[in-house]
Amino acid sequence: MVVALVTAVIAVVGTLLGSIVTARLQERVTSRTETESRRRELRKEHLDAIKELAAALSAHRSMMWRRGDAKLKGNLDQYEELRTLSHETRAAVTAPLVALRILITDATVRAAAGRMVDATFGMRHQDTSAEILNDARVAALTAHDQFVDTAAEYVRGL
Repeated sequence: MVVALVTAVIAVVGTLLGSIVTARLQERVTSRTETESRRRELRKEHLDAIKELAAALSAHRSMMWRRGDAKLKGNLDQYEELRTLSHETRAAVTAPLVALRILITDATVRAAAGRMVDATFGMRHQDTSAEILNDARVAALTAHDQFVDTAAEYVRGL
């Protein structure tokens, strides 16, 4: 009788310990899954911020080129129209730039973004000659490519 009782107690204790271990393992798996899911979500948010800023500045750079080219060619009606549109493309940079600054604290990425913004916004008033306008466009394109390369390196590390 004592042997049966001891055997039953051991079985119950074993079952309880098995349940506790299983529960702990399940908690760890769930925690890891949630952590990995959050990491992927955050990586996607970072990538989206990078892509949206690069796209907004590409649109603004293109608009500034078209605007300067119209002025150089003496097409003042088109220049005024493009000037108005360039205000819209410049304003469209604000949201992705803010998102990038909020999400990405990496100094290298932020500095590259700043150089890209400065170079693109620096195209303003560079429409005194085709050479000056083209030099400003090339500087903005170079800064854009450097930003993309820097951001790609950053994203690979996430």
